[in-house]
Amino acid sequence: MNKLKMAVVGLGHMGRHMIHRLLPQYADTIELVALCDSDEVSMNKEVEAAGISPRLYTDYRQLLGEVELDLVYIAVPPSLHYDVAKIAFEKGIHVFCEKPLANSLTEARSLVELAEQSDLLHAVHFSLPLEPAVLKLQGLLEEHAIGEIQSMELFLEFPQWPRAWQQNPWITSRQQGGYLLEVGIHWIQMIQQLFGPITHVKSEVEFPSDSNQCESRVQAVLRLHNGIDIHLSGTDKREEDERVSLVIHGEEGTIALENWCNLFKSGKDADLQPVPVEDNNSLLPILSQIVKTLHGDSGIFFNFYDGYNAQVVLEALRNPGEGFTDLSPQLMVAKQ
Repeated sequence: MNKLKMAVVGLGHMGRHMIHRLLPQYADTIELVALCDSDEVSMNKEVEAAGISPRLYTDYRQLLGEVELDLVYIAVPPSLHYDVAKIAFEKGIHVFCEKPLANSLTEARSLVELAEQSDLLHAVHFSLPLEPAVLKLQGLLEEHAIGEIQSMELFLEFPQWPRAWQQNPWITSRQQGGYLLEVGIHWIQMIQQLFGPITHVKSEVEFPSDSNQCESRVQAVLRLHNGIDIHLSGTDKREEDERVSLVIHGEEGTIALENWCNLFKSGKDADLQPVPVEDNNSLLPILSQIVKTLHGDSGIFFNFYDGYNAQVVLEALRNPGEGFTDLSPQLMVAKQ
């Protein structure tokens, strides 16, 4: 089996995670042939620390033009996703992109079209639907463990933004940053994967006086295609520890997915109790699913259609209209 030739573009938090933590697990199937980052000094330090020797670039255009590749992992800020992915498709390179898919809905839709025209693999790094706790949650819902769903609550609440480990020049910018874009997009995509399309959004967003800064407070309602409402509460001024959670209220009880991976369930008028979650036969990381697919096997991952439809909701949240905004005309269905 020939190794896949891969490049990583961008060495922020996710790019570093890829070269230090993930790729060493795939040494038999992936060859990291090139890296790109605008900070050459930092890139050299990361390469030395990882003990690797790929070709190094500070210009992704030069990298994509010179290096023979099967796959590129895009981990640059969102404003660059479109250009890197577009060039990759033009060069016949499969694309694995960090979320959000693009920096605007126009760019995201264009990337879906480019991906379809290329007939290449296109994946967005959404892993939440394949997390063991979410798979267990899905199983409980399929068993009607809490009866018919009546409503949900989504909490994106932080004592500060950005979080201490997440410092970079763009994470607080209104254009590319904010917790809706960085964190909320994961939950939007997971909700649409489990429950179907979000078709209507109503939101109120408070921004700091500095027009360059991202959202501070958000109150919103996300309405599913079946009329179920999800009430969203977001803040960067939470007085307690961070809470990133989905609470599902049914006729016969409640299920709560607290802080990404802790699952709880209660019956009607009872207290929430922990639900054991087994981590056997994990489908993660997403990179493993991409490798399987590119080697001709069946893999599970989320493509640019998923990225685009999540971004439809994200942009409606970040740009409130009067009352509910109907998203149905904008949503896309993948071609068979």
